[in-house]
Amino acid sequence: MSQLGRRKFLLYSSTGVLASLLLKGCADAGGGDTAANTEAATTETAAADGIKVGILHSLSGTMAISETTVVDAEMMAIDEINAAGGLLGKQIIPIQEDGASDWSTFAEKAAKLIDQDKVVTVFGCWTSASRKAVLPVFESKNHMLWYPVQYEGQECSKNVFYTGAAPNQQIEPAVDWLLENKGKEFFLVGSDYVFPRTANTVIKEQLAANGGTVVGEDYLPLGDTEVTSIITKIRVALPDGGVIFNSLNGDTNVAFFKQMQGAGLSPEQYPVMSVSVAEEEVKQIGPEYLQGHYAAWNYFQTVESPQNDKFVTAFKSKYGEDRVTNDPMEAAYIMVYLWKQAVEQAGTTDLEPVRAAAVGQKFAAPEGQVTMQPNHHISKTVRIGEVREDGLFDIVWSTEGPLEPVPWNQYVKETKGFACDWTDPNKGGKYKAA
Repeated sequence: MSQLGRRKFLLYSSTGVLASLLLKGCADAGGGDTAANTEAATTETAAADGIKVGILHSLSGTMAISETTVVDAEMMAIDEINAAGGLLGKQIIPIQEDGASDWSTFAEKAAKLIDQDKVVTVFGCWTSASRKAVLPVFESKNHMLWYPVQYEGQECSKNVFYTGAAPNQQIEPAVDWLLENKGKEFFLVGSDYVFPRTANTVIKEQLAANGGTVVGEDYLPLGDTEVTSIITKIRVALPDGGVIFNSLNGDTNVAFFKQMQGAGLSPEQYPVMSVSVAEEEVKQIGPEYLQGHYAAWNYFQTVESPQNDKFVTAFKSKYGEDRVTNDPMEAAYIMVYLWKQAVEQAGTTDLEPVRAAAVGQKFAAPEGQVTMQPNHHISKTVRIGEVREDGLFDIVWSTEGPLEPVPWNQYVKETKGFACDWTDPNKGGKYKAA
């Protein structure tokens, strides 16, 4: 773990221990697995001296490069809310857990936060593998997870609120833009877990429907930095150049972009479109290795708006002028506020009233206006950015306004025509809409 990551981990761990000691006399150390026990626990917690929430991200391991920054954004939102008087007249008490880039650890820590710490909600996860690992925990205990990262779709849970992009709010527009501007031959490279593989399934169907071609597809285990074979395969499959669609996550991106440049695969001839590389990753990899390549997100630090100016200024003031903001951080920041608004509307932290109140919440976010939809995803503007010399992104394309989220993919035959609506008990997580 880096020295910065280690300091964060110790700081957040001590915060969680202090919060646990302060609330020990008010919280039941046990916990059942039933929805009734969960509701009773949340009511008890709200009646204590503070409102406990869980923060569950990787502060160590291959994903720490990305997830520690998301924790910073969530903590900033909580600190802002507390400084403004708190929530329902109480302070929010964050209890931090380290998923350690290990999916079984994520599940264990999620259960601990719910059963032992009695948190009223959890803000957490980055990879879809970690989200899939904790999903049975939240569903079996009828609890609530807020998830801040773009993902592959093909999921719509009553127990999750998704503030990152669905595929139609990131991946699909990126493919359309590439087809129009960069070429029709694609090489797909990703980490070997559910998000990249499912995303590439969507991309292959989309390309087939729009005249594109997949000339190669390869995956590496998370954390693997042996990328030489992939670089070789790209050169063989695209001898004259072509598009590389990149869904690698974590430290693997460092080796990938450095070796791309070392092999002479320039962004002019081999433009890379990334969906998990943002400002923080560019900074840590080195802008000199990524300049001229692209990323698709809903938010970049360079978005011009009063809300974003305020967000960036506050973040730099809190964490240092050398820090950068990015899309998952912004989605993490706004999800805390969307939850806060739902609690205020419900007048309680109890799960069912908050779950109902969350739908329809609007927020003037740094990325633009967002609205929580009945499918527990938010409407979002889509942007494509080109990495520039200073490591930030020039926004080269964007939608005119927010796109409605579509969790069940309409290119994939098995889910075409399906939708999700948690406000209607006759529809729920998956119903035939068309």
